[in-house]
Amino acid sequence: MQVEIKVNNLKKVLQQLDKIDKDLEPEFREVIKGGAQEIRGEAVKSIQTGSKSGIVYQKYNPRREHRASAPGESPASDTGNLVSKIIVRQKDEDHVFVESNAHYSAFLEYGTSKMQPRPFLFPAFEKSRKPIAEATFKRVVKVIEDIARWVILQLVCKQQCIMLWLVIVHSQPN
Repeated sequence: MQVEIKVNNLKKVLQQLDKIDKDLEPEFREVIKGGAQEIRGEAVKSIQTGSKSGIVYQKYNPRREHRASAPGESPASDTGNLVSKIIVRQKDEDHVFVESNAHYSAFLEYGTSKMQPRPFLFPAFEKSRKPIAEATFKRVVKVIEDIARWVILQLVCKQQCIMLWLVIVHSQPN
């Protein structure tokens, strides 16, 4: 028993594979931007929601009570300044940053000699990792499916043209 595998138009197939690389660039850029927004959203959500279990303080101007976050919890929102300072910034086509421009952000994220950390950006990144990977995978699959459909369509059209030619050739009188 013998099995023969023959690949027709190998150069065309390889050209299509090269095309995938070019077709994926804009798709990946969109995923990068969307991923950064996902991380920002998770960071904001962690600050604004969820029960905090830290100490209750009396705040003044305006007078209010504020429950702080405990060590290891994301910071508790008080004035909204921290949330408003979390931004997505695009450096160039391939680099997007999620950063907090509040002057005390690093103190909260990493802690100080007098305060344990209240991380919010790194946990948001960790929580967003899987959805970003899934979005990337879906985009890659979509591009490959689109190219495969195009190649199959071309092959089907070519096959139909050959069949039409054969019908025309065979239907003509000799």
